[in-house]
Formats: sequence, C-alpha cells, structure tokens
Amino acid sequence: MTFEAFRKAAFEAALAAGCTTAETCFSEEESFCAQVLDQQLEKYTVSLSCALGLRVQYQGRNGYAYTEQLENPEQLVARALDNARVIENTDDHPMMGPCAYRPVALPEDPCAGLSEAEKIALAMDLEKQALAADPRVDRVETALVETGHGTLRLDNTLGLSATRQDRFSLSYVCAILKQGDQVQDGAAFRVRGEVKDTAACAAEAAAEAACRFDAQSAAPGTYPVVFRYDAAADLLAAFASVFSADAAQKGLSLLAGQEGQRIASEAVTIMDDPFHPYAPRAFDDEGVPSLTKAVVEKGVLKTLLHNLKTARKAGVSSTSNASRGSVGSPVGVAPSNFYIVPGEKTREQLLADMGDGLLITEVSGLHAGLNPVSGDFSLLARGMRVENGRCTVPVEQITVAGQFLQLLKHVRAVGSDLKFGFPGSVNIASPSLLVDDIKIAGKDLAK
Repeated sequence: MTFEAFRKAAFEAALAAGCTTAETCFSEEESFCAQVLDQQLEKYTVSLSCALGLRVQYQGRNGYAYTEQLENPEQLVARALDNARVIENTDDHPMMGPCAYRPVALPEDPCAGLSEAEKIALAMDLEKQALAADPRVDRVETALVETGHGTLRLDNTLGLSATRQDRFSLSYVCAILKQGDQVQDGAAFRVRGEVKDTAACAAEAAAEAACRFDAQSAAPGTYPVVFRYDAAADLLAAFASVFSADAAQKGLSLLAGQEGQRIASEAVTIMDDPFHPYAPRAFDDEGVPSLTKAVVEKGVLKTLLHNLKTARKAGVSSTSNASRGSVGSPVGVAPSNFYIVPGEKTREQLLADMGDGLLITEVSGLHAGLNPVSGDFSLLARGMRVENGRCTVPVEQITVAGQFLQLLKHVRAVGSDLKFGFPGSVNIASPSLLVDDIKIAGKDLAK
C-alpha cells in the first residue's frame, strides 16, 4: 500500500473502533557510510528504511503501535487499541490540529551531493592525512565518511499534516600515536562542507593524542577550572533532563517549581532554538510550531521544556519540545538545539583570566558517575595543568566532582568557542566555561 492509502485506512479503522483521534508518524531515511582501513574499504553501508508509528486515543488513554510494513492497517490499529486498554490511568495528552509553519531552509551541505566514489575517496584521504599528521602516528583506528537524509511526516484525524526534512554529512577519524612505551588516541570530526577539509580534521585528531603523552595526576583540592567546549557540552547533555517539564512533574528534576529563580551565574544564558542554522526544524514531534526561547537568561530559569501534555498540566503553552525516540515511541520531552550562549573571550583568554588551575578536556563515566535527579556528579577526567595562564603538564587519572547547579552558579566567564557535536535529533553544545571552586581528586604531581 502507499503511505496515503495506509494512513487513510488506519484512520477509518481507528475511528470506527471508537477512538476519538488517531495520529501517524511516518519516517523515511537513507544513509551511506564508508569506513577504510589501510587504504582498503573496510565497511560500506547503504541503507534505506521507512517506518510508521500509530497513536490512538481511546477512552482517555493513548495507545501506540509500530510497523515497518505498510500493509494490514486494521491489525496495526488493533495492536494500538490493545496497548491503550492496558494503561491503568488516563493519559490526558492532546493532539495538535492544523496550523501554519515558518519556512525553514536546510543548511547548505556540499558533501550531500557527492557520488559514492567521491565519498570513499574522501575517507581514503582522511586516513592518509591522519597517518601523515604526526611522525608518532602508529595507525589509524577509524576513518569514515557518512551522509544521510530523511523525511518525517505527521498526520492526524484533527487535520494536522506536516512534513519536514533533514540531511547530514560528517567525517570522523581516530588516530593512534605511539611514543616510547606510551600509546594515546585522539579523535576529531567535521560536518557538512568541512568534511572536505581532511587535513584539518586529521591534524586535530593527532594533536589531541599528542597532548596526552607524559600525563600526570593532580594534587587533590579545589581548583578553578576551564571546561573545554566539548567537556562542558557533555556535562550539559548529561543533565539536560533536569530542564524537562515531564521530569519535573514526575518529581525527577531538581528544577521543579524553580521558574523565575536564579539557578546559575549571570554569565550563563541557555537557549533552546529549533531554528538554529545547525539543524533547523519548523515543528516538533507533535507538530507544534517551533519556538525559540531562553530557558535560562542571565542565570534565571525562565521556563522548563514542554510538550502538549506537560503544558496542559502546567497551564501553559507548549514550548515545542515534544520528542519521540523513534516513530513508534511515546511522545516525551527533549531539547532541540540546546546550548549555552557564547561570550566574547577566546579559550586562551579564559585560561589567562584563570591564571593557575586545570583545563578539563574530557569527562567520562557519564552514565554511572552522575545523578540527574540530585544533580551530583563524580566523573573521571583528563586535561592539562594551567600555570600563569598557559597549559603545561597533561593531566589524567583525576576525578571532577560537584553538583550541577552549583557548577552553573560558579561560572565566572563563558568562552566564544561554541561547537555542536554529531548531528542528531537533539543537538547540545557549549562554549568553554571558566568555573571557580571545582573539587578535584587525584594524586600529587610527580616531582
């Protein structure tokens, strides 16, 4: 069956079975990936997929079902009804009616139009550039180029009909460097037009590994710290759920009831901007028109992130942050393009302002080492010791500990080096952050 015929039959079957409303979420995706090793094509993947999720509302309850085969719509409706019937409590989750959307232009991506042979050649060149980037490069663990595009369509029996598209391209390389008995790895990536700049990507990966040789621990204590943009973004991503109204209404967010209160230093403004040119979208995963908003403005919490359900419960409007993990998943809440607004100082200027302290370039153990409900974290970290504003000794085997809101309140300055990570349904970024009074656990520096 065609999508249109399947959707029409599913809606007719749902309404005939007593559902008040029904909604389809249809996704088509095509992707390509070329990964090379020793100038040989190690992995080559071309995939084309489509999937449809159905949501029905029956006696005040929401039921979901999912299929990758556009056939037998009546059976899909029956499965969604079965799921609705087993829900014990009513789920007052409205659907969006028809509305107009602001036009959104996808960012230019010159790599999206490359042939498969050209993409493979880029991956080959990326590996070559990495091997030549530093005489200590022993091998290249990964060198790949990946592209993709997709379409998402939302329709319901209230008259909603909304379609959006996305596309991406990226390159990624991980270089292994060897110096004496020491082995270190470093990785880097590029997106869209920068995918073609294989030399810069390879040089960054090699430099990342090179700066880790001869690392020492650090004396335990409380330090001023500059969290590099990627480490800061990892922390923000790990605690992004605290900004969800759904988590707050379930008692799982320390920001519940904190709207209008100061939760960070005046240097911190956090935006959720679905129109950001990195990955713009016209509507969220319920079809609500996108809305740009300051979630935190100069340290003050202005709003939590809402979908239609949490907004109705709170007596406010949706912030256009409905999200689905997949087309068959229940509707939840998630950011869109979520980032700390950059300041004017470079990372070098932040280090100079700090004087003596630590530059944290990586945090790990994000799943086990933090509690998003309490905000507490204790994470493995690595980076550089900073003396008189300059990086000196590489640092590893340390832990950085604290509480997320306290960290935000101790942000002294925000850098200018905002950079988003891999493109996805949620994009989270941060510039480098200069933070006072961070607890570090480690050992005394070797003399």
